[in-house]
Amino acid sequence: NSSCSLLFFPQPIDFETNRMFVLTVAAENQVPLAKGIQHPPQSTATVSITVIDVNESPYFVPNPKLIRQEEGLLAGSMLTTFTAQDPDRYMQQTSLRYSKLSDPANWLKIDPVNGQITTTAVLDRESIYVQNNMYNATFLASDNGIPPMSGTGTLQIYLLDINDNAPQVNPKEATTCETLQPNAINITAVDPDIDPNAGPFAFELPDTPASIKRNWTIVRISGDHAQLSLRIRFLEAGIYDVPIVITDSGNPHASSTSVLKVKVCQCDINGDCTDVDRIVGAGLGTGAIIAILLCIIILLILVLMFVVWMKRRDKERQAKQLLIDPEDDVRDNILKYDEEGGGEEDQDYDLSQLQQPDTVEPDAIKPVGIRRLDERPIHAEPQYPVRSAAPHPGDIGDFINEGLKAADNDPTAPPYDSLLVFDYEGSGSTAGSLSSLNSSSSGGEQDYDYLNDWGPRFKKLADMYGGGDD
Repeated sequence: NSSCSLLFFPQPIDFETNRMFVLTVAAENQVPLAKGIQHPPQSTATVSITVIDVNESPYFVPNPKLIRQEEGLLAGSMLTTFTAQDPDRYMQQTSLRYSKLSDPANWLKIDPVNGQITTTAVLDRESIYVQNNMYNATFLASDNGIPPMSGTGTLQIYLLDINDNAPQVNPKEATTCETLQPNAINITAVDPDIDPNAGPFAFELPDTPASIKRNWTIVRISGDHAQLSLRIRFLEAGIYDVPIVITDSGNPHASSTSVLKVKVCQCDINGDCTDVDRIVGAGLGTGAIIAILLCIIILLILVLMFVVWMKRRDKERQAKQLLIDPEDDVRDNILKYDEEGGGEEDQDYDLSQLQQPDTVEPDAIKPVGIRRLDERPIHAEPQYPVRSAAPHPGDIGDFINEGLKAADNDPTAPPYDSLLVFDYEGSGSTAGSLSSLNSSSSGGEQDYDYLNDWGPRFKKLADMYGGGDD
């Protein structure tokens, strides 16, 4: 028969302490051997155990690490050095690297090589992240083994108090009667600092404005408490702001002026206010009225800005219109011709549309003429002599000859294949109606030699018809 046994180590095996263990194991039968057997009652064997090195986690020393530091330390100050040790002394690996794992207030940073910890913000004992004057931060140390291992360490900072907070009054609001009553206002001083930078406190009223000490008085009743009451016999009901100067016992002292809002009201025989709701409503009404007035003013300003913007836009539109007034521009007047009538008398035309508005103006300020921009020649326009706005009927021949001569000598003169604006031709003629004249029904015997006298513009026509038999 044979049996096996298990070997247990009562403590962890550390390669850096013992690389090999040599054990002597003894085996003995549980039942005594029979009589006459010459074998010894037990047998021994030697067991050699070789320990294999593995990568172990680094550890901080000490962990946790406790330091004491006065609060108010400025940002960028060196705080301490927090380093770890690597138990793997026989493995080929580089030094440890450090990083921040937990920093609730974000006050610290650690150098990744040497583990030096510096501040990034002012340390404040009164912070919500400080519990019982203690601030905890956790850091991580990692190696580059196979596989890589890491260990954590906790830094505990015990913050010592300094007198960096001034006391404040509590509560912020109170109610009292408008006449002298035994119900004085009890107030308490509150200071985030601790002893000896807190109480006992000193209470007093400021010298300015003078009405404060004239109407009120304050009496200290304990280290943290005081009573505020009326000094005069009667104070009209309403809401009053009473400043109170409170000083702590720190070295140096810290003091502040806290404003206590006191609601003075009418009281019954028991000293209870009977119109406190009316006073509160009136106080809130003033603020509401101010808010409404501000809203109205803002609305009026917006309306005025809109009106000014509309006027400016109208001016810009007017500036983009034609220089000719729409009422005087015959091109904007569309006549309807699809209805046939009995003749000329059937059309009631407004001849004033054919008149230019500059006919009533002096000749000195009359423009040379009006042309469309897309018809204007590229080269400079010639200057024509100013024509009479309303020539005498007897001068019509001279007027026509002057215009013909100017047109013959000007290669850029009208007609163009577009709408033309002509000068005003007068309101009537002494020649009467020409409707009774008849044209010749045949032009076969017509003599066209006079075309040679009409100028260069009619030269080709004269060559075609004015040559006689040729």
